Amino acid sequence: MMLECDVLVAGSGAAGLAAAVTAAQKGLSVMVVEKAPVFGGTSCFSAGLVWIPGSRQARAAGIEDDPALALQYLRGEGGAYTDEAKAEAYVRQAADIFAWFEDHTHVSYHLSPMWPDYHQGVAGASRGGRSLGANPFDARRLGPRMRDLRPPLSSTTIFGGMIVGREDLIHYYGMSKSWQSRGVVGRRFLRYVMDRLGGHGRSTRLSNGNALVAMLALSAFERGVDLRLNTPVQQLLVEDARVAGALVQTSEGLCEIRARAGVVLACGGFPASPELRARYYTHVTAGKNHRTAAPSGNTGDALNLAGQAGVAIKDAQHHPAAWTPMSLVPQPDGTDVPFPHYNDRGKAGYIAVDRRGRRFISESLSYHDFVPAMINACRDDAEVCSWIVCDSRAIRQYGLGRVPPWPLPIGSFVGSGYLKRGQTLDELAQACGIDAAGLIQTVARLNAGAERGIDEEFNKGADVYERFNGSRGHAPNPCVAPIEQGPFYAVKVVPGDIGSFVGLRTDEHARALDVHGKPIEGLYVAGNDAASFMGGTYPGAGITLGPAMIFGHIAASHAAQRLNLA
Repeated sequence: MMLECDVLVAGSGAAGLAAAVTAAQKGLSVMVVEKAPVFGGTSCFSAGLVWIPGSRQARAAGIEDDPALALQYLRGEGGAYTDEAKAEAYVRQAADIFAWFEDHTHVSYHLSPMWPDYHQGVAGASRGGRSLGANPFDARRLGPRMRDLRPPLSSTTIFGGMIVGREDLIHYYGMSKSWQSRGVVGRRFLRYVMDRLGGHGRSTRLSNGNALVAMLALSAFERGVDLRLNTPVQQLLVEDARVAGALVQTSEGLCEIRARAGVVLACGGFPASPELRARYYTHVTAGKNHRTAAPSGNTGDALNLAGQAGVAIKDAQHHPAAWTPMSLVPQPDGTDVPFPHYNDRGKAGYIAVDRRGRRFISESLSYHDFVPAMINACRDDAEVCSWIVCDSRAIRQYGLGRVPPWPLPIGSFVGSGYLKRGQTLDELAQACGIDAAGLIQTVARLNAGAERGIDEEFNKGADVYERFNGSRGHAPNPCVAPIEQGPFYAVKVVPGDIGSFVGLRTDEHARALDVHGKPIEGLYVAGNDAASFMGGTYPGAGITLGPAMIFGHIAASHAAQRLNLA
């Protein structure tokens, strides 16, 4: 069997759908093939944020952002590993391309004006205005294809599937203090109940990455994009040093798809490949533990496929993946689901300790910085892990990991062993396997300065980003409070990731490059399949989805130009 199209896209996350929508909007015929039985990839598990310097949302809010400053920041982050051409192309084009998506598709975003870049000490860092968040989206607009949308990580939902949007977190945290917040949460819950009773089987009010994927998918479907599930790519068709299409596996056997303008690889990187993790993650190479939050199908298909066409892999990065600490939430069937700890560590009244009961980093620093520090602290241990510790006052207001704040119940989490509890710090330490004397000493040291907002050990809350991760309204330091009111609680976290940074070498047009730096005609790469042009660093919120969409658009635009010139 043989099919034809102008552009063939492998992968249906934000990068692949952005490329598909762009090509279709330009009048090209597009096919998207997805190996999984659902579409959306890792993007559906994400917070849905995009890092867009100089966006029109920022300008409308009076925030001016010189592209030269954004480029300076990326250079300062990536150093010698920065891909200068791609970094320059990104900061120059990102705002206009993202505005194109908002003007021509259902993509709709709002500014997170107070969300700072992650490393305020690096020249060019912004104190807020580069990160945008997805607006809520009604999944019912997808019609029958709503059932094909990958749901979010179950550990990040409540009541068996209700999505908690980042825009609503302030209300979940405020339930113990504000009737307004209780009202907002109550309305969200009522909508969810109606969705379940209405036979939808899931929440139809989408937020975070689920909203972004749905926006792009609906835009693609309206433009005639042919999205096929359970259709993995088996081989690229290479003819006369150009990629002319691919062989895909279908329920009816192998199918040859000819792509006149080009093939876009957007398969999601390799975080679920044990072999590639062992090759590139040094702690895994050393036999240590690791857990990814990415879908199980993200096994490095693009890296294997591209090797057939001679594409080079760029593995010179500061870090091979986007690190995130994970707690593992037990499930009724005996399995567990990872929960990514993005910002609970930064709140007032929380610390993280190793098995000796010692802290090893300011907990309000970014998740990407937290994991390497944890790995280093556990370098002589058989297992890499730490415990996030808090008291009853903190957990009532903010929860802990998967554990929700008051008034939602927490007993089931204690019963499953996910949440450890002790009436005293000594009891908590015994429940966790932490050295009790070390934990008691660490907490005493924190408490000595906590009422004055001082963290003598790691200066938690030192800059605007750290304070952003703290407890809003808590003074004098939003990141520091005493841990003193029993019972005490802890959740175990292990090293994890939300995507890989080592990937295929590409240029500023998203073209795949060979070992000599020469473009391979007809082959493009976007998303986590492409090597991080930021040198394997994590400069700010949305630095994976932002480039995924922008370079997906750039790839499709270049392919369209190529077809017009043929």
